[in-house]
Amino acid sequence: MADCSRTVDDVKSLMESFSGSGPQQMTEFYDRWAPTYEQDSNALNYRPAHLAVDLVNSKFSGSREEAQVLDLACGTGLVAKLMSELGFRHFVGVDCSKGMLDQAAKTGLYQDLKLATLGAEPLPAETGTFDVVIITGSLHEDYVPVSVVREFCDALKPGGFACMTAVDRKTELGDKYRASLQRELQLMEEEGRWTHVSTHQIEQYMLDVYRDDKQNKHYIQGTMYLYRKSLN
Repeated sequence: MADCSRTVDDVKSLMESFSGSGPQQMTEFYDRWAPTYEQDSNALNYRPAHLAVDLVNSKFSGSREEAQVLDLACGTGLVAKLMSELGFRHFVGVDCSKGMLDQAAKTGLYQDLKLATLGAEPLPAETGTFDVVIITGSLHEDYVPVSVVREFCDALKPGGFACMTAVDRKTELGDKYRASLQRELQLMEEEGRWTHVSTHQIEQYMLDVYRDDKQNKHYIQGTMYLYRKSLN
């Protein structure tokens, strides 16, 4: 059974144990992290999933019981847990880590769970299938390339919502990724693929484990985007 008393120092030690930057190393890291991932997310006061679900719920006017939700980089299933509490019932999850998918399966909320590395292989989702696509925490330079945005836009039904959260890393690579993502989102709107609904700055995205000094908590910032697919 996973330890329920995980601390920020525990998470920091785990993160510092990660070496390498390739897809295989990333997958192996998340496989190791899966058993304590939810406890560690709580320790970090990880907020993107809660904020994204609340935003989608506030804008979605269709039948929650019938809505089809594509949960990308689904991890252990937190998004599905939160959305199910609001009446959503149909979930397909995609993640690169079998360990994470095994944890997500235990929720009993997903009709299908797919093992796939976003960006490295085609998105395993049929065109025009989903009412909601949600991806939290994985849109940054180390994990999911910007090109995936077009793929999950295609998976939406006309009028469907795409909600994304992205960490704002204050590094050269982070700045380049954020600029590239924002250019792609704007270009897709100009092409008529979808309409911008809202953008929100997240001042307290999650605790910064490398700056936590016990006395003063420091948070990483992030951004949340919501788009609606065009009807034609």
